[in-house]
Amino acid sequence: MTPRLYNGIEEVAGNTPLVRLPRWEAAHEVKGVKIFAKLESFNPGGSAKDRTAAALVKDAKASGRLKPGTMVIESSSGNLGIALARQAILEDFEFHCVVDPRTNQSTLGLIQAYGGVLHPVTEPDPETNDWLTARKNKVRELLEENPGSINLDQYSNQAAFTAHSEGTMSEIFDALGHAPSRVYVAVSTTGTVGGCIAEVAKRGADTQVIAVDAEGSVLYGGARGERLLPGYGAGVITELSTRQTPTGTRRVDALDAVKSARELGQTEAIVPGASGGAVMAALAADAPSFEEGEEIVVVLHDGGMPYAGTIYNDEWVQENLH
Repeated sequence: MTPRLYNGIEEVAGNTPLVRLPRWEAAHEVKGVKIFAKLESFNPGGSAKDRTAAALVKDAKASGRLKPGTMVIESSSGNLGIALARQAILEDFEFHCVVDPRTNQSTLGLIQAYGGVLHPVTEPDPETNDWLTARKNKVRELLEENPGSINLDQYSNQAAFTAHSEGTMSEIFDALGHAPSRVYVAVSTTGTVGGCIAEVAKRGADTQVIAVDAEGSVLYGGARGERLLPGYGAGVITELSTRQTPTGTRRVDALDAVKSARELGQTEAIVPGASGGAVMAALAADAPSFEEGEEIVVVLHDGGMPYAGTIYNDEWVQENLH
């Protein structure tokens, strides 16, 4: 096959690999079942949020809200910050990102490397003790302080559904050639899982779409609690989450996510991020219920490199999760 020539980095996003996990199947004694991983770390920004960011920007340009030079202010736990900082270069706007202390240092460095301006919040919201609420409050303050600035609002903008319906889930259908029996997706804003649900419904498939959430997250009826890992779970009920209902929800605590992330790395030589670890933990817990002939897909939102100092660092894990 002749390698394709791309006319710009924006053409590279999407069409990420769908890879079978035969060693994981064997380690978990899953017989007659095929497990596939959708590797979103192959996007140029390193995560599924490249899809979301492109869709949010496209929507804002189409509505006339986003023009060259506009200041965009967004809250992010990390990956969307990287993705929007990249989009700011490609689409000629100014990007400011509100982050909290859970964001990996390497991720913060990447946002700045792309020219993004960081606005850290140093304390959680005093009423809820939630970092996401504190970040959203800071976004509102910055919008008031900077007339003409806009917020793309990844938590309510349905362009995120389109990105993952027409992108992520459609690619899964196309790669398999048919509907998978189950898809496991980590949730935070719930844009990815919502897009998957929408595409499954559009095609009239009977695929189960399983949301993988964090212990301590309030999504889908969860109870508020401490969440130490970025990338999955939320301290507020996002508007997007109220617009769709997954087949089921699995809640995974931080230590189980870490253990399963490390296991995947040592079994398949695929090192996922924190949310990917949570997805693999949920998959392992459900494995005894799998039926022969099933083809199951896990969406791994990002890779593990930005987490080298956290979930893959023994000292950090011992200090924070034991």
